Amino acid sequence: MANMTRMERHRQAELEKENKKQKKQEQPNNTHQAPNPDDKKPKKVKKKRKKSKIIVVILIAIIALSIVGYLKGVASTKLDKNNKQADVGNFLGEKSSDGSTNVLLLGSDSRGEDQGRSDSIMIAHYDKKNKQPKLVSIMRDTYVAIPNNGGIEYNKINAAYSYGGPELVRKTIKETFGIPIQYYAIVNFESFPKIVETLAPGGLKINAEKDLEVEGTVIKKGEQKMSGNEALQYARFRKDEESDFGRVRRQQQVMTALLKQGLNPLNAWRLPETIGTVRGYTQTDIPFSFYPKVGTSYLFSGHKPLEILTVPVEGSWNEGYYDHAGSVLEIDESVNAQAMANFFSK
Repeated sequence: MANMTRMERHRQAELEKENKKQKKQEQPNNTHQAPNPDDKKPKKVKKKRKKSKIIVVILIAIIALSIVGYLKGVASTKLDKNNKQADVGNFLGEKSSDGSTNVLLLGSDSRGEDQGRSDSIMIAHYDKKNKQPKLVSIMRDTYVAIPNNGGIEYNKINAAYSYGGPELVRKTIKETFGIPIQYYAIVNFESFPKIVETLAPGGLKINAEKDLEVEGTVIKKGEQKMSGNEALQYARFRKDEESDFGRVRRQQQVMTALLKQGLNPLNAWRLPETIGTVRGYTQTDIPFSFYPKVGTSYLFSGHKPLEILTVPVEGSWNEGYYDHAGSVLEIDESVNAQAMANFFSK
């Protein structure tokens, strides 16, 4: 280096500088160029986010369409001038301690001008845990203690409805059988045929157990599709040797058919509008949120068949008669209370 000229030293320094620059460029950049095992992760996250957004949009659309369908169904009943509902007062519903839901179902002979007496009294029970729908029918001639002005009055249980509406029926059932009831639903004779035709627009499939005639409506024995009015008269018939026992059995047959056809998964697309129509023809305090919860729960439950109990149970009653009440069924209250508790808990 000592023998090199000034020019040669300058050239040598430039070459070394150039070589260092070239080597630096060839070295991998640890900050930006090192292979990253998570390079593909952001793409996957983006895809998941996109998929989640699509699902959310679909759910919102389904909810919106369901609400629109429900409101459409309710609105259609407002145009029906015959859809009259009497004032039934306050209802102080009570929740069950086990999380199940009990709904008091009342069939009223009222024509919309007054409450009248309840032609049928049922308790619909549903437990979301075991997905099992159940129904208890209480014979309307059952002789019970009805709370009245701080005391009690013994009479047929259907008299409780005319005395104090669904709330007094609820109190009577709670004090007699110990069953808490959360909601009520009342259907009168004017509305029932329309509800049937809403749930089963092609006719309600029923295997009629006998030939019968009610108020000019003739029904022949055997399998058939009943109109709303035919289903009503079939469920009302009681002029034979079985009287109320046969009538209650036919009511249960109609309710079973309505549940089976009305909540068929093939009809799921029209369920919101159907529920809205039924809701409009039913006097009830059941909130809107209850229907999709229970409806979807049952639709995806494997469709367990409706279980039914009739009260009073066999061997727990005797026929009686009182001037103020007429013919009644005198019951063993403790036996029937236990039978209902066992039925709902199993």
